Amino acid sequence: MTRAVLFDFSGTLFRLEGHDSWFDGITVDEQAVQGHVKAELMRRVTAPTGSSVPMNAEQQHNWANRDLEPHLHREAYLHVLRESGLTGADAAALYPKLVDPASWTPYPDTAAALNGLRANGIKTAVVSNIAFDLRPALAAAGTGVDEYVLSFEVGAVKPDPAIFRTALDRLGVDAADALMVGDSEEADGGARALGCAFALVDPLPTAQRPDGLISALRTHGLAV
Repeated sequence: MTRAVLFDFSGTLFRLEGHDSWFDGITVDEQAVQGHVKAELMRRVTAPTGSSVPMNAEQQHNWANRDLEPHLHREAYLHVLRESGLTGADAAALYPKLVDPASWTPYPDTAAALNGLRANGIKTAVVSNIAFDLRPALAAAGTGVDEYVLSFEVGAVKPDPAIFRTALDRLGVDAADALMVGDSEEADGGARALGCAFALVDPLPTAQRPDGLISALRTHGLAV
């Protein structure tokens, strides 16, 4: 019996989609940012695993540990943006938008899924590889969870079993009674090593995924 559901944040509950206004006056390789260039930039800064630009040893260290320390996160993403063709000044102007909770768009069924679970007595947690406090994003969407297990606060990143264990311990449930929902087999699917069930969702644009969370929950016997 499922007693708790753990959720990833980026690409699962919310998506960083980027407003056109963010790119006003910003160029990539001295050219104005067009639709496909914007899409590629957003892909590079939201991909849950892997890296997309060349890195030396120090830069690779920053990237590998970006979700543990905010200052490493900033250095890692400034490098990605500069290697993607932005000037240093443009990269520095764009970066704060990436880590502003107000910049993130909830999926259409995020609030319904979270509020519905809690109304049914199912415990919930966000388990995220992230370097900033995402709590305001959920509050602005009219929802929340019982526990926030954020990598930069707990010192572990998915798929390390430690971050999932922290969430389970805080919720007071066994792994066999928990479901992890996320968009990455590699990162979020790590919960299966502890015995959690896992549901994969597609990190589509929010307008193209109206009920992905509710469908995933229903597949595992949870109606909201």
